Amino acid sequence: MRSIWNGAISFGLVSIPIKLVNATESRSVSFRQIHTEDGGRVRYKKVCELDGEEVSQAEIGKAYEDADGTMIPITDEDLAALPLPTAKTIEIVAFVPAGEIDPLQMDAAYYLSANGVPAAKPYTLLREALKRSDRVAVAKYALRGRERLGMLRVVDDVIAMHGLLWPDEIRAPEGVAPETPVTVREAELDLADALMATLGEVDISTLHDDYRTAVEELIAAKAAGGEGVAPPTPGEEAGGGRVIDLMAALESSVRAAKEARGEPAEVTELRPKKRTAAKKTTAKKTTAAAKTTAAKKTTAKKTTAAKKTTPKKTTPRKRTA
Repeated sequence: MRSIWNGAISFGLVSIPIKLVNATESRSVSFRQIHTEDGGRVRYKKVCELDGEEVSQAEIGKAYEDADGTMIPITDEDLAALPLPTAKTIEIVAFVPAGEIDPLQMDAAYYLSANGVPAAKPYTLLREALKRSDRVAVAKYALRGRERLGMLRVVDDVIAMHGLLWPDEIRAPEGVAPETPVTVREAELDLADALMATLGEVDISTLHDDYRTAVEELIAAKAAGGEGVAPPTPGEEAGGGRVIDLMAALESSVRAAKEARGEPAEVTELRPKKRTAAKKTTAKKTTAAAKTTAAKKTTAKKTTAAKKTTPKKTTPRKRTA
């Protein structure tokens, strides 16, 4: 794999020469823009808005647009003169538990490769230290003209780095949650739990892009002189925004998931059962009877206590002559 950046990992006083390699690649099908009338390619030209002339890449610089529209030119020399200690260094600043990294911050992923034989030993040392500590390293580095935040972790026998967004680049989820108060019943939660348990786990490596496959089949069919693929028939598309019976949808989902896994499709009825009037009447009678019995017991106790406290009459003895 071709490296996109060469530098070093700064691990305290230890410097580890490394190469940065892209860990991911896009497999999306790319399209060109064409003129629909004759199929000709549509290309973009970079034109100066002042004189209307096309500008070559060598004549293009960069500038910052001020609030009033004024362009402030910034040259590569200006940026190179800025103090940037991470220009050629991935500087580790801390080691933290992986759970402290918000997944919202995750950005591009890279592999870090030891650059040269002398780098093998310190590279292996850092890798094994990360494994044993069960932590990830938080680092700062510079790439494509700006300083960035990164997270180093171990993947198999390689140190990988995930670019992280800075904390102030994460937007607060204001106004995203439902504004209308909603009550979720226990029965609905039970069915949701049952659906989660039925779906179970999945081997991520077995998942693939069905849409990309369909696009490739469409292109192949048209290239062979066909008309492409048939459009979906009414009813096949998932309808969005429909009001549904949530309990019925959950039960159907559990049933379908079980059938897909070859399990019995019966779904236990989890709807709360209503109490009948007869049961309520019986309960009331039972309660009344219990109260009457308790009252009788209390009266009996009072009577017994009263007898115990009443003094006994004594008969005077007769005197003998």
